[in-house]
Amino acid sequence: MSRSSLYDKVMTIFSTTMIFFYIGLAYIILFSPLFSHVDIAFRTIFAVPLIIYGGYRIVTSYQKIKENFFETDED
Repeated sequence: MSRSSLYDKVMTIFSTTMIFFYIGLAYIILFSPLFSHVDIAFRTIFAVPLIIYGGYRIVTSYQKIKENFFETDED
């Protein structure tokens, strides 16, 4: 296993865990009582881009996982 291959796999795992951060943060902003003093429109303006970016990261992480973990090395 080459060093860059190991790096790619670690970064793929990290980016996959960041998906949970983005979507979780959006959920907390929208539904948590911690932000109940902030207007719902303002919370939605922040949460919706986080959900969209989380969806984008799901697609790109899926492609990276297939590329780094399930394709054979042709070296």
